[in-house]
Amino acid sequence: MAHNPAGPRITFYDDATGERIELSTATLANWAAKTANLLRDEMGATPGSRVAVLLPAHWQTAAVLFGIWWIGCEVVLAESDAEIALCTADRLDEADAAVGMGEIAVLSLDPFGKPVPDLPVGLTDYATSVRVHGDQIVPERVPGRALEGRSVDDVLAAARASAAAQGLTAEDRVMSTAGWETAEDIVERLLAVYVVGASLVQVANPDPDLLDRRRETEKLTRTSL
Repeated sequence: MAHNPAGPRITFYDDATGERIELSTATLANWAAKTANLLRDEMGATPGSRVAVLLPAHWQTAAVLFGIWWIGCEVVLAESDAEIALCTADRLDEADAAVGMGEIAVLSLDPFGKPVPDLPVGLTDYATSVRVHGDQIVPERVPGRALEGRSVDDVLAAARASAAAQGLTAEDRVMSTAGWETAEDIVERLLAVYVVGASLVQVANPDPDLLDRRRETEKLTRTSL
């Protein structure tokens, strides 16, 4: 994706709230770096650490995933053993089950960066904490496993195979309303788009009445509902 740092990389809509936010490649990379620095410097992540990601399909989730991978950590998606968890407030019980005495950061997913209200003592508020961290990072040269036990090479190979099967190219702008609940979802619905340098429009709580107009305004080439 580096050949087009200013191009749109993820455009996020929430039709329930009217939210729209668009991140370029460079801005998404900055958010990922900030997340990586938060995890490493404040939450104790090291290469090979298992990080539970209990989040919906969202632009901040994309930044979280890349931040985890840049410091060589492994993404897990369920209540399996992990050292760190990132979650929304409604999934705190799952995060507790995943990490035990480990670290938890809670995301409000608020478009204006508002903190999580009434956050229990001992938990990290992502929106408040991430903004103070640097937006550059040197990627880990010797990463651990990347996604639910799969190596970096395996994940990349799966993403390339999925992109080829879907016929994706760098010229595509793909709209999706689907979630990222499993490793297969992340490979097919996020990484396959990015591994060829395409662009993603992710829609939460989709309003069917808006889809046709959005295809035109966002210059979509593909839709995955």
